[in-house]
Amino acid sequence: MAVRSIAEAAPPTPWSKNLAEPSIHPSAFVHSFSHVIGDVKIEANVIVAPGTSIRADEGTPFYIGANTNLQDGVVVHGLDKGRVIGDDQQEYSVWIGSNSCITHMALIHGPCYIGDDCFIGFRSTVFNARVGSGCIVMMHALIQDVEVPPGKYVPSGAIITNQQQADRLPDVQAEDKQFAHHVVGINQALRAGYLCAADSKCIRTIRNELEQTYTSTAINGIERSSEVSSSSLGAETVEQLRYLLEQGYKIGTEHVDARRFRTGSWTSCKPIEARSLGEAISALETCLADHAGEYVRLFGIDKNKRRVLENIIQRPDGAVKAPTSFKAPTSSSYSSNGSSYNGNGNGNSKLSSETVDQVRQLLAGGYKIGTEHVDERRFRTGSWQSCKPIDSHSANDVVAALEDCMDNHQGEYVRLIGIDPKGKRRVLEAIIQRPNGPVSASGTQKSSFGGASASTFATATVPATNTKLSSEVVEQLQQLLGSGYKISAEHVDQRRFRMGSWSSCGQIQATNIRDAIAALEAYLAEYQGEYVRLIGIDPKGKRRVLETIIQRP
Repeated sequence: MAVRSIAEAAPPTPWSKNLAEPSIHPSAFVHSFSHVIGDVKIEANVIVAPGTSIRADEGTPFYIGANTNLQDGVVVHGLDKGRVIGDDQQEYSVWIGSNSCITHMALIHGPCYIGDDCFIGFRSTVFNARVGSGCIVMMHALIQDVEVPPGKYVPSGAIITNQQQADRLPDVQAEDKQFAHHVVGINQALRAGYLCAADSKCIRTIRNELEQTYTSTAINGIERSSEVSSSSLGAETVEQLRYLLEQGYKIGTEHVDARRFRTGSWTSCKPIEARSLGEAISALETCLADHAGEYVRLFGIDKNKRRVLENIIQRPDGAVKAPTSFKAPTSSSYSSNGSSYNGNGNGNSKLSSETVDQVRQLLAGGYKIGTEHVDERRFRTGSWQSCKPIDSHSANDVVAALEDCMDNHQGEYVRLIGIDPKGKRRVLEAIIQRPNGPVSASGTQKSSFGGASASTFATATVPATNTKLSSEVVEQLQQLLGSGYKISAEHVDQRRFRMGSWSSCGQIQATNIRDAIAALEAYLAEYQGEYVRLIGIDPKGKRRVLETIIQRP
């Protein structure tokens, strides 16, 4: 196959005659069937797949950060006028940060800024916009003329063309982040594979091994570093280890025999305290050897003590499997520190499945959990008292402690508390028992309240009359005011409800619960026959912490 030039100087034009050429890091891989033209800087470990066009011949310059992947058919171009400020405080037509994924057939058109750790889905378009770090844009979306705040999720098919739409986007969830991490890891393995295929010494090593044994699954030649000499790990597993170490994640391993595999009773291997890739590979091979004939899985742990990657790398038949997917924590099994909680989330019929799910989410987010109780007389004044502190990080222990508090305070209100240990603030308050018994699953819905992890806040959505708010709404108002949040309301008629075209009723300037109730009841009376929802706003973060419908037609 004839190989042509993949990097070309910018052509002379009326607006530019500098004939700028691309700067491509030696560790990057740019496929020969792609074009890179003009003043384009491509950093380390970038992969540019076949059919991609990166053309800085009109708008210029472009920047593509380390570990980013541009997949098949991506087009990157820019207008002659208009620039964005990159992270180095310089002007660019297009800036794409590190560890980002620009997936198949996406269009990135300058002036445009895409931050670190972003995911831009198939056939999506970003033009004249800024997309903050950690955002995930799904398939066939359009983002134009707006600034998307960091950590936001853009659903498939969305059209975001005004700032109000961008500000109301939901937060990215943990499973979305893990999916994006997975795509980065997969493309890093592909980059290493393509570089090896183009290196006669590297590919010769693999061919020699294939000739010696037809059952080998190891690809030693994929690693050209002298510190790597693995003979039992696949290339994808090695790349996964490398990626975890580069991102600063801790590495853990677990094993389980075939009998206990179905119950999810995994046991931790010896902790991997590795400072280099070679040490990590050696420790992982030791775990595989010590537990031959069992399942072994590899995972990474981030700074918030959450798992970011979980892949089975050995099965009882002895085969070492290449990682195929990131596995997000599921609602049926949560494991923490070697212990596990399995079931429907409603083991003794005291806690609803939503409450158990909240417990899992709080533990996974590194939050502490507490409980409070109050009798009916003091409930209206908000004079809650703490139950016994919960110091465990096990889902089993936390559920048992919640049920113990409910048993000790039967006939009273009991609520679950989520606490951010770093910010020393509450991220969740949810009533799990009322004087007539535990809160049922059917009586709750989830809405966002609290920290950046989008912890769920359970609240009953009941129709309010024109003169009296439900006790749940009053409690929400108390919590918002007590936390220092601002309060507002929105309304929409039945025709516009399906389109989500809510209109603001106005901010409620209230410092006490009576004024807040009076203002809210006035809005309900003014917009009879329409939907009305209560809004809680964090004034510091300038984001919504609560949206709940309190009136329906």
